[in-house]
Amino acid sequence: MKIGIFDSGVGGITVLKEALTQLSEQEYIYYADKLNVPYGTKPKEEVKQYIFDVVEFLNSKNIDALIIACNTATSIAVKELRDKYKFPIIGMEPAVKPAVENSEDKKVIVTATSLTLKEKKFNDLVTKLNSRDIVDSLPLPKLVEYAESFIFDEDTIVSYLRKEFEKFNLDEYGTVVLGCTHFPYYKEYFKKVLPSNIDIIDGNFGTINHLKNLLNIQDKFEDNTENKITFYISGEEDNEILVKYLNLL
Repeated sequence: MKIGIFDSGVGGITVLKEALTQLSEQEYIYYADKLNVPYGTKPKEEVKQYIFDVVEFLNSKNIDALIIACNTATSIAVKELRDKYKFPIIGMEPAVKPAVENSEDKKVIVTATSLTLKEKKFNDLVTKLNSRDIVDSLPLPKLVEYAESFIFDEDTIVSYLRKEFEKFNLDEYGTVVLGCTHFPYYKEYFKKVLPSNIDIIDGNFGTINHLKNLLNIQDKFEDNTENKITFYISGEEDNEILVKYLNLL
């Protein structure tokens, strides 16, 4: 099958990496809309137009399924995209449900972009889980900027995270959700900042598992990056950046 993966930038490569592990024999087309990144700080209607332009491009490549590997894009456009296109579309949302189930008597911090955290989709999810009293949100927009600029300097990232998490009494929390696909690049830095008893989770595994079930694909698990992958940066084919980021994971 030919599976499209789309993100505003390079964050969705973390989802592609999981796909290469769980669905090792498929063909992938990855689209990074780096011309318009970041999405999370822009007006909703402007971002929605970017999203529809990208998905129409991927549709022209005859994809069999699409993963919107961007929580922001999912939150503002997935319903309309499913209404328009016939192929299966898998969206992403912050892994609030497993975090709440994992929390026991502790609270949860959901990190994401500002737009994701403001959207009705996220807030409806928290309400549906009856978890508004235990779920707090933390926008981390600079992590998107850092990832897109290939900034992985430990002092820079740890300093930024420490400053942001100072707003919380971390003794009250048991789980932190990485609710943006850019954030798993920095998972080891989150571990340096957060107490060791706090679990760190993201939605990448569940997203690909859902795709497998939806398409009824029974691939074996293996670490394989030799698949056929075509990588587009705002419409221009370029695999060099893909390799650079995959090597970080």
